[in-house]
Amino acid sequence: MKTQAEKDYLVCEQKGIYALLMASAGMMGAYTYVLRGGVFCNAQTANVVVMAINFGKGDWLGGLYFLIPISAYLLGTFVSEVLPSPVKKLGFLRWDTYLILFEALVLLLLGFVPLSVPHQIVQVIINFIASMQYNTFRQAEGIPMATTFCTNHIRQIGVGLAKAIRKKDCLALRRGLIHAGMVSAFFAGAAMLTCLCGILAEKAVWLCLVPMGIVLEKLVRADLGAEHDMLERKPSGH
Repeated sequence: MKTQAEKDYLVCEQKGIYALLMASAGMMGAYTYVLRGGVFCNAQTANVVVMAINFGKGDWLGGLYFLIPISAYLLGTFVSEVLPSPVKKLGFLRWDTYLILFEALVLLLLGFVPLSVPHQIVQVIINFIASMQYNTFRQAEGIPMATTFCTNHIRQIGVGLAKAIRKKDCLALRRGLIHAGMVSAFFAGAAMLTCLCGILAEKAVWLCLVPMGIVLEKLVRADLGAEHDMLERKPSGH
């Protein structure tokens, strides 16, 4: 028996899918920080700040380097905006499903890249796929969300608590708790991968394939089955 949410939203919009993507993103963030140069590649605020700091210090060459990861992130957004339309015409799988398959293949290949290789190569690749994921998965059952970082989720927890206390708004509290669940998934993924970095080394990135594999299985099953006639339908927020 389907719940109301399952009736109203596509599988790619379900909260469970977003929680799994958050767990995978937490793993990617921990992977690049612990093993690939001590940076977070899931968002670009830090890169913009560090670039500005370098420019302010007169280190123009050092600052210009950060245009590479920023450009990779921008390119990921561009590609994820352009490709859905032609992919839709294929009439086989949704763009969201192809993206997760692409991400999984990229993460699989990254596990074969030795730690001796310059970290910037892996960082830029993860910049690219994180941007595509962030731009593609925008709303979980009608609630605007990011799947690659926690800043807005933490803000929404505060908003939900404030509205619940001031206005007795149970819906706002429920939304705040959903955002708290997303942060918890991100945290759990990052902690789990960090624990295994010493054992798995560069192959630790393969842990991301566990939640991502579950997402891929659910999306493929939906696209080929119950939602095959809805491939033209856009997810919320697009």
